[in-house]
Amino acid sequence: MATDATQTSESGWTQPEIDVPALTEVLDGGYSEIRDLVRTNLVRYASVLEEADALGVDAFRERVRELVVEMAATGQTGMGFPREYGGGGDVGASIAAFETLAFGDLSVLVKVGVQFGLFGGAILHLGTERHHERYLPDLVSGRLMGCFAMTETGHGSNVQALGTVARYDPDAEEFVITTPGDEARKDYIGNAARHGELAVVFAQLEVGGRFEGVHAFVVPIRVGGEPAPGVSIEDDGRKMGLNGVDNGRIRFDGVRVPREALLNRFADVTPEGVYESSIENPHRRFFTMLGTLVQGRVSVAGAGINVAKVALAIAVKYSVRRRQFEAESDTQEQLLLDYGLHQRRLLPLVARTYALHFAQDVLRKQLHDVFSGIEDDPQARRLLEARAAGTKALGTWHATRVVQECREACGGAGYLSVNRFAALKADSDIFTTFEGDNHVLLQLVAKGLLTHYASEFEDLDQLGMVRYVAGFAVETVIEKTSAHKLLERVRDLVPGGDDWDREAGLLDPEYQLAMLRFREEHMLAGLARRLKRGIAQKRNAGVVFSRVQDHVIAVARAHVERLVLEAFVDKVKALPEGGNKTALNLLCDLFALSTIEGDRAWFMEHGRLTVQRSKAISREVNALCRKVRPLAVDLVDAWGVPPEMLRAPDLVG
Repeated sequence: MATDATQTSESGWTQPEIDVPALTEVLDGGYSEIRDLVRTNLVRYASVLEEADALGVDAFRERVRELVVEMAATGQTGMGFPREYGGGGDVGASIAAFETLAFGDLSVLVKVGVQFGLFGGAILHLGTERHHERYLPDLVSGRLMGCFAMTETGHGSNVQALGTVARYDPDAEEFVITTPGDEARKDYIGNAARHGELAVVFAQLEVGGRFEGVHAFVVPIRVGGEPAPGVSIEDDGRKMGLNGVDNGRIRFDGVRVPREALLNRFADVTPEGVYESSIENPHRRFFTMLGTLVQGRVSVAGAGINVAKVALAIAVKYSVRRRQFEAESDTQEQLLLDYGLHQRRLLPLVARTYALHFAQDVLRKQLHDVFSGIEDDPQARRLLEARAAGTKALGTWHATRVVQECREACGGAGYLSVNRFAALKADSDIFTTFEGDNHVLLQLVAKGLLTHYASEFEDLDQLGMVRYVAGFAVETVIEKTSAHKLLERVRDLVPGGDDWDREAGLLDPEYQLAMLRFREEHMLAGLARRLKRGIAQKRNAGVVFSRVQDHVIAVARAHVERLVLEAFVDKVKALPEGGNKTALNLLCDLFALSTIEGDRAWFMEHGRLTVQRSKAISREVNALCRKVRPLAVDLVDAWGVPPEMLRAPDLVG
C-alpha cells in the first residue's frame, strides 16, 4: 500500500511516504537472503497451519518432524554450525533464520529449536572434536534426532541442584546415569516422547566419591525405535499448545555410557578416574558452561518479537477493513483504526515491536561477535548473557500481551481458530517460561548491574550478591555500573539545572533517554541502599534478598527498557533522511513517551514529572497515534510476514 505523501492533517502535518521494500531491507539487516529463504519455505509449507487443527496429535507430530527434516535440506536450520559439518558457519544468520521462522507454525519453530539449537548447540559448544565428527553431520541434516535433557520435575530454573547422577566407574571406564527419584526425572523434554535417539543429559558428576557439579553427557535413549536398556520414557501428553512437539519424561536406571560420552570442552575424566578441568572454581565452571548455551535465549527473544508482528499485522489490517458505528458520517460506519481508542490499543504496540526489533539486532550482533571470536572475552560474554536474559524476558512478555490485545481488537472473529489467534496464543504462551523463567532472568540482569559484571560475577549466587553489594558504598555500586553521570549530562544539555525535565522538548531523544536513565540509576541506587541496610541490621542475607525482589525486577526492567530505547534512537539516527526515517522517528517517540506514560506514577513520585507535564505526555501520545495511523498498514507490511502466514481470511481478506 502506498502512503499518500500529500495527506495533511488538521494541524498541518504532512504524512511521510513509506518505501515499504526499503524499510523491509532495513529491518532484515544484513540477513535478507536467509530471511527470504525462510519466507519461501514458510509459503511452501503453509498447509501445516491448517494441518495443526485437522490432524490428530500423533499425525501432527510426524508432519512437523517431516517438515523440520525437509527444511534442514535447504540449509536454513544449520546456519550456525561449522561448514565442515554441513552448516553455514554464520551464528548471526542462524538467529535471523530462527526469528523469521516464528512467522509460521510454532510447533515447527520449537522442533527446530530443540533439534538444532538445544541438542545441536550443546554438542557443538560443550563437546570437542570427537563429538563434532561423530554427531554433527547427521544432526545438521536431521538424520539424527536428539533431546536436550536438562529440566527436571523438581528442578527447573535451579540447574545447579539437578538430581540426576552420573557416577564414574573406572574399572569399566564408563559413566553410570541414574535417576534417584521422581523429582530428578527429566521432564518436558522436546523430542523425547517419539523422535529422539540421543539426549544430552545434564547430571551431577560423581568421581571417586566426590561430586564435581553438573556436567553434560551424550546418552542413547532409543535403539531401533524402542527405549534403550535402562531408559524409560513417558509422553507428557497434550499441552496448552505446541502439540506438534513430542515432549516427554525420561528416567535412567543405571544406564552405562562410555567415558567419551562426557561433553568435555571444560572438564574431563581420565580413564583412571581423575577429574581434570582448566577452570578450577566450580561455580565459574558451571556458569561458563551455561554461558555457551545463551544462543537459545537470544533465539526465543527474537521469536517472541516476531510472534507479536504476526498478531499486529492481522489486527491492523482488520482495523482498516472493519467498520463500526456512524461516528463521523450519517451514511457510512467508521473504520476501527480511525477511533482514538483503537489507535491507542494497537499503535503503541507497533512502536514497541519496532523498538524491540532493533534491540534484538544489537543482541544478535553481540552474540555473533562473541561466538565468532570477534569480541570474545569474559566481560563481553557476561554482558551478552545479561542482555540476552533481559531481552528474552521483555520480548516474550510483549508477545503474550500483544496476542491478547490483538485478539480482543478483532472481536468475535479473532476467537475463531481459522483466524490464527488461537494457535498464536496457545503456542507462544510458554515462551515466557522456557529458556529461563522471565522473573528469574531479570534477577540475573539485576545481579550484573549490582556487581558490574565483575570477575566475581560467575561465583556469586543471590546471597553472595547481597554480601558483595554490602561491601561497597552505594556510590561505588552506582559508579561501577554503566552510569551516564546523568545529572551532569542533563545540566549541560538543558539550561536551568534541576528543571531540565520541565524545559526539554518531549520529542527530544536526549530528554527521553535521560528520563529512562534517571529511572534506572535511581532504582539501582535505592536497591543497593536497601541491601546494605538489611545486612547492616544483621538480617539473614536470604531474607534481605527476598524482601527486595520486587525492586530487583523493577531495576532490571528499567535497565532493559533503556537499552531498547537506545537501540531505537541509534538506528533512527543512522538512517538517511526521507520518509522512512520520519516514520521511524514517529515510532521512536511513541515508544519512548508511552513507556514514560506507562510508569508515570513512579516518575511523579520521584519528582521527575509534574501533573501538567504528565498530561502533556498523554496528549502527545494521542497526537503521535494520529500521525502513525495513516502509516499503520505500511509499517506492518514492512515486517515481511508472508500473507499465507496471516491465515485470517475473515480479517485480512
